[in-house]
Amino acid sequence: MARLRALAAECAAVEARLADADAGLDHRAVRELSQRKATLEPVAAGLREYDRLMADAAEYRGAMGPGGDADLAALGREELPGTLERAEGILSRLKADLVQSEDNRIGSVIVELRAGTGGDEACLWTADLLDMFTRYAGRRGWTAETLDLVSESDAGGVRSAVLNLRGPGVWSAMLFEAGVHSVKRVPATETQGRIHTSTATVAVLPEPEQVTVKIDWNEVEEKVTTSQGPGGQNVNKVATAVQLHHKPSGIVIRMQESKSQQQNRERARRLLLTKLMEIERQRVHASRSAARSAQIGGGERSEKIRTYRYKEGIVADERLPDEYALRDLLAGDFAALHAALIEQQTQQRLAEL
Repeated sequence: MARLRALAAECAAVEARLADADAGLDHRAVRELSQRKATLEPVAAGLREYDRLMADAAEYRGAMGPGGDADLAALGREELPGTLERAEGILSRLKADLVQSEDNRIGSVIVELRAGTGGDEACLWTADLLDMFTRYAGRRGWTAETLDLVSESDAGGVRSAVLNLRGPGVWSAMLFEAGVHSVKRVPATETQGRIHTSTATVAVLPEPEQVTVKIDWNEVEEKVTTSQGPGGQNVNKVATAVQLHHKPSGIVIRMQESKSQQQNRERARRLLLTKLMEIERQRVHASRSAARSAQIGGGERSEKIRTYRYKEGIVADERLPDEYALRDLLAGDFAALHAALIEQQTQQRLAEL
């Protein structure tokens, strides 16, 4: 409950920032705040309704106490069970919102699709997946932008594609699509009607944000010394050189180019910040590369997360016991499939709390 109330308070703070005409927000900040508000509003509204129902339940219990009015007591006995049931239903939904709250913070993702095993048919299948995701984005009201597309001219398929999807809930939904998608169907190039199995890999990553680094200057040891090398009496006898030692990273910066200690200190700090930003950029790049590799594996048929069987008209997800209608997913309707995956994920995360 403490976490839910913290999210409701954050929603109020976001609303206040958006309502403040003097905030000076740029369009990107407004978009990010609006997406965050859309994510938090259901939590805040649900919590208000839950609190109202629990207050009603307390009144019903009070009316049912000894010495109360008989009519009010009868009303309490009639209304209390239904009120508690509705409150429990709202709380169950809020629990799901709670375990997904961090996922829902991410409002923009990069989806990378690549043809796997299967030759020309794999490229055709990759094109089909690209169409499916684009249709799904349209149903969800997301913005879809194709950033890169490598066509397979001979077959009319797609060798690889990069898609940017933006909108509320995009990360929590599209993360279920990361992995190897396998299709079993008769390719257009097959003359004898044989069913082939082909694959395409999908990687889903948060859109990279501008790399920023904050330095705790208490962790930086500074020494001021005389400069070293030729330069005359001032350079060698006046303490103007600045050396910074960033203890967490071990980086040491020495600056002595200027005759001003303040200028050397400023330049040393700028250089330290630049070096730390580069380290962070490399860390983010390595992390994203590792995430991509973990999601798609080697693109082999045995690594699939889902199989689309055209002959039977069904889709089987390796994580779920049920099967789903192929025509729905081809039309971009992932509602039933994703609802089942979200329910499974919610139960797993609640069990870990």
